[in-house]
Order: sequence, then C-alpha cells, then structure tokens
Amino acid sequence: MRHNYGNIATFDTAIMTEVLDMAAATEKGFAQRLRELRRQKGLSQSELGKLAELHYTHIGRFERGTSRPGSDTLKRLADVLDVTSDYLLEGAETEAAKARFEDRELLRQFQAVEQLPEEDKEVIKKLLDAFLTKKQLQALAR
Repeated sequence: MRHNYGNIATFDTAIMTEVLDMAAATEKGFAQRLRELRRQKGLSQSELGKLAELHYTHIGRFERGTSRPGSDTLKRLADVLDVTSDYLLEGAETEAAKARFEDRELLRQFQAVEQLPEEDKEVIKKLLDAFLTKKQLQALAR
C-alpha cells in the first residue's frame, strides 16, 4: 500500500497555518478587547495599571499584542474591567453571561462568591436553594 506523503505534508502545513492564524487572531482580539474595555471605563493605561497592580508599560504591551498576561494578571485585569478572563481572551463568555444575567450587580455578586472559601460557598448555595424552593412552593400554591 502506497501513501502519498506529499498530501500529508500539505495537510499538516495547512493545519499548522490554521492553528497559527487562530492564535494570532486570539492575540489580536485580546489586545483589542483590553483596549476597548479600558476606554469604555474611561481609564488611561496608567490608571488601569494601578487598579490591576501593574506598571502601565505592561498594559501598553498587552494592548499592542507584544506581550500576554499570565493567569493571575489576566484575572486582575478581568476583575478591574468587570468581565471574565474568558471574555478577555476569547470574547465570548461575557455575551453569554449578559444573556443570563441582565442584572450586572447580581453577576458581580456571583463573581465575588466564586472567590470565597468552599465552606462559605456551601452556605450561600444552601441559602439560595432554600429561597428558590420556597418560591417554587409559593408558585405551586397559587
């Protein structure tokens, strides 16, 4: 059985090119989203840097796409800009979150709950479950 390695090499090259193009698009998208969100908040690069505990030159590098933040830095930027890390990287999650949470304060509160210790999260889950069960029972009683 003969294999056409020329076609496999072409296929591999095409896949690598597509992967690299996707990575470049993600990087460009991150830089654009960061700049747009910062401007929407009315912040300078220096102000965003202070709020996220970064030097303003890092913000400039991120916005130009010449550098990418680590996970901790990404989380701090997302928190300051009131979005998720996924939204900053990929641009998708916040749209879904907005669809699920029209109340931005409620979304902010749930994001804050995610930062709590597990024991506190369990208490909040039980309170929420009890409240929702009560509402369901009230709806059935009507």
